[in-house]
Amino acid sequence: MTDAREVGRVHWLTDTMTTLPPSATLPPSATVPPFAAVVLTGGTGRRMGGVDKAGVALHGRTLLDHALAAASGADRVVVVGPEPDADLRPASGARPAVGFVREEPAGGGPAAGLLAAHDALTGTDVEWLVVWAVDMPRVRAATVTRLLAAASTGSGHDGAVLVDAEGRRQLCVALRTARLTDVRPRDAAQGQGFFRLLADLDLAPVPAVDGEAFDVDTWDDLRAVATLGTMRAVQISAPGGPEVLTVAELPDLTPGPGEVLVEVVATAVNKADTLQRRGFYPPPPGASDVLGLECSGRVAALGEGVEGWSVGDEVCALLAGGGYASQVVVPVGQLMPVPAGVELVHAAALPEVACTVWSNVWMTAHLSSDESFLVHGGGGGIGTFAIQLASAMGHRVFTTAGSAEKLAVCAELGADVTINYREQDFVEVVREVTDGRGVDVVLDNMGAKYLASNVSALADDGRLVIIGMQGGVKAELDIAKLLTKRASVIATSLRARPLDQKAAICADVVAHVWPLVADGQVQPVVHEVMALEDVARAHEIVDSSAHVGKVVLTL
Repeated sequence: MTDAREVGRVHWLTDTMTTLPPSATLPPSATVPPFAAVVLTGGTGRRMGGVDKAGVALHGRTLLDHALAAASGADRVVVVGPEPDADLRPASGARPAVGFVREEPAGGGPAAGLLAAHDALTGTDVEWLVVWAVDMPRVRAATVTRLLAAASTGSGHDGAVLVDAEGRRQLCVALRTARLTDVRPRDAAQGQGFFRLLADLDLAPVPAVDGEAFDVDTWDDLRAVATLGTMRAVQISAPGGPEVLTVAELPDLTPGPGEVLVEVVATAVNKADTLQRRGFYPPPPGASDVLGLECSGRVAALGEGVEGWSVGDEVCALLAGGGYASQVVVPVGQLMPVPAGVELVHAAALPEVACTVWSNVWMTAHLSSDESFLVHGGGGGIGTFAIQLASAMGHRVFTTAGSAEKLAVCAELGADVTINYREQDFVEVVREVTDGRGVDVVLDNMGAKYLASNVSALADDGRLVIIGMQGGVKAELDIAKLLTKRASVIATSLRARPLDQKAAICADVVAHVWPLVADGQVQPVVHEVMALEDVARAHEIVDSSAHVGKVVLTL
């Protein structure tokens, strides 16, 4: 653990904790008061082989991770139990303080744990506590919201309690802190049941939904609760700016024939994602409407007829959509191994750029030995990858970017000629450097704005490949100039291609590009790694073009 400080008997962590979704993930209609979350980790979990339940994994995260994720919006989080051996996941952006405290006496049970947390918060301005057991992994941020709303909305209740379908109270309770202070004797904890301690409190019943009351007591329980799972996924509330992006829960996915279910570890933000967010780039028919054109992760399940992969394999994948989620279903032909030497998180930054660059520059434009290459947007994800790949294959590389800082990075990655498009005319620079000859292949993301200039920059028999429309969709084309140069203008897209074409591209990438990645000649360029819950900020960065390389989101 890092940067820790002692506050009474609580070990508060200020720089290291698990990823907590922001309160924006809660139902927008819910109004809840400020609160502190108390997570009871229990003892050694004797019926699970003596292991600490908090460290048991479910859907790629520990039960403690799941419990802390449910503490969305809390001012403080108190975990009653031992600190975990391993660091919790780092989080970026605003988050509550997290502390650990032990119940006194040890083994005093949930009541003792609640009172220990209450003592730890004495002197703070916390008016409400929400308490639940770590072995209730189906408790979510929405559960906490419903409890607080039931307890605090003009009812006069002392709190609220989750009840199952049979009306039995579960260890998931919202409590008014002052009332707990009123009713608790100082020695109440030892041997006393949790609800006996709260016997004098008026607790409003809140019916459990979607398996929230499921309690994990054995390994069989854990397997059973896994089948109740939902996945986290980014949703677009309405076309617009980054603020329309929220993280919600959707039903788990099941792979069909020829498909593979991937438990996503990371995804990357592409310009196409920002267009879809604004309503301009819908997914192709049959594709997920969740954002995300690439991911990395682990194989979680195989559909009928899938061979060559095993559950647990580390993979990356090219997607038509769905990457901004904790699960995604992938056609098996678009699944690729993670190149040797690449971290699994960083591998999320590879599929879209690798497949885009290789399919357009080599499979379509047929860039061959001794030919030169110009890529626009050299500081972006496609640009940084294209520069490295073309340089590694021995080509003279030209690129444009909008700042000296980005151009410096482009030069470090292997660009021979760097052009500041804000200050220079790239056609004039290309002509000057090539003695009027021009370049053989141009990879363009601008579209209409650069069409005439790109054709002017081409050499005889040159090929212009257009893969974007950032500069508009309509422009005049000088056919006479094309005829004179015997030049070609090609427009392509990757997302909507038939599955067999995308499978062929992925296979070619694995065969020709991955060896260059494995030996270090080509590497993913990652501007920043952020939590999925920071998706709006990630889109702000990409919208501003302030990044170099890719922005990666982790789950």
